[in-house]
Amino acid sequence: MKIENRILVVDDEPSITDGLRLLLGAEGHLVETASSFGAARALLERQAGKLAYDLVLTDLQLPDDQQGGLSLLRLVKEHTPETEVIIITGHATVSEAVEATKSGAFFFVEKPFEPEQILLLVEKALERRRLLNESQSMRKHFQRQEFSSIIGGSKSMQMIYETIASVAKSDANILIIGESGTGKELIANAIHFNSLRAGNELVKVNCSALPKELIEAELFGYVKGAFTGAIQNRSGLVAQAKGGSLMLDEVGEMPIELQPKLLRVLEERRFRPVGSTETFEADFRLVCATNREPREAIKEGLMREDLFYRISTITINVPPLRERAEDLQLLTDFFFHKFKDKYSRALQGFSQSAYHRVFAHRWPGNVRELQNAIERAVLLAKGSRIEPEDLPFGDQIIESIPEAFYVPPNMTLEEIERIVIEQTLKRTSGNKQAAAQVLGIYRPRLYSKIRKYRIQVPRETRRREKRGDEPTNQHG
Repeated sequence: MKIENRILVVDDEPSITDGLRLLLGAEGHLVETASSFGAARALLERQAGKLAYDLVLTDLQLPDDQQGGLSLLRLVKEHTPETEVIIITGHATVSEAVEATKSGAFFFVEKPFEPEQILLLVEKALERRRLLNESQSMRKHFQRQEFSSIIGGSKSMQMIYETIASVAKSDANILIIGESGTGKELIANAIHFNSLRAGNELVKVNCSALPKELIEAELFGYVKGAFTGAIQNRSGLVAQAKGGSLMLDEVGEMPIELQPKLLRVLEERRFRPVGSTETFEADFRLVCATNREPREAIKEGLMREDLFYRISTITINVPPLRERAEDLQLLTDFFFHKFKDKYSRALQGFSQSAYHRVFAHRWPGNVRELQNAIERAVLLAKGSRIEPEDLPFGDQIIESIPEAFYVPPNMTLEEIERIVIEQTLKRTSGNKQAAAQVLGIYRPRLYSKIRKYRIQVPRETRRREKRGDEPTNQHG
């Protein structure tokens, strides 16, 4: 059987260590056990400089250390902070649970526990570690802090990381396409700050925020007397971006009469301030962003086709959050810990029903909306965990879970289960990890039920129909 992950189980009860070794070993994991803090520390030290454990499950009370599991948790996080830790105990206090969470524990579970519960927690912990590792491995090419603000481990985000790595050092024009709130500006930052122009300025202008009468003067500058109010010479953003990069946000909103002038600057690499007869060198790398589909804008007469081809040497399509639901847990955890630390809130995480609400929401505002929602929830949460009422999405009042629901007569348990799984997959846009999180089962079990009931997962079909099988990134 293929070994998937390395797990250390620490407990002074042989029935616990032996049971978990058999349970987790049956899932393909390599499991080692220890009966004390000292034995566990010896195993951890033996692994120094080698392959670290992916997950540690430890009892809170260990015979040879006063703080037992908490001491082991701190030791693990000190040497291998990426290792996830689950604390197991038969007699927990609230203060111990809070301390364990603050010290970096993934979860705090009480004895006695069901095998299904442990399998689900292990699956969640290892999935979070995998997503973090994938995201970090794709970002290791980038040495500047600006790139670390992009969060995502999904396949589509990995493709974007690879594209940034491939093109950042070039001077190719970049067009970033995506809905509002998907992180287009963060990608532009990453491209600039990992380019050969990083030592100079990244100048940004929102084409939809400036009156069309002023945008030309803002871009190219003007000379004294060029128009009423021009009482002195003023350099524009193109001159300001010399040696650096120029980002035109919402380029689809640029006035059509100004587009030929921008095209001429890109072709001739020279520009002329408004009212001037003199031309100057244009030395910048162009990065454009838009939430409007460019080909639709061309059809509507809002964008010149020749300009589109000039600015889109490399095109990066940023998918909306609803189409990369596998990033939801990673982003949710990232923002939760960010704002929990920022506001010093002693919160333990999300309740199961709150997670359900997060995964069921469509996120029309994308990552920006998620960030604002999590910040608000962290500030307003009254208990030890974030609850559904702390996430009051305006379009989700109907999502609240009723106390009872109607089951049609003569329907078998299997038929009910199939319907529940189908509806959950639909709510999570076909993302199996998110559906398993909502249903409270571990992912391999969900896979087997999808096969058993021959459920058609909706996500891929809908995405292909929407995109017309277009690739996420274009090089050309």
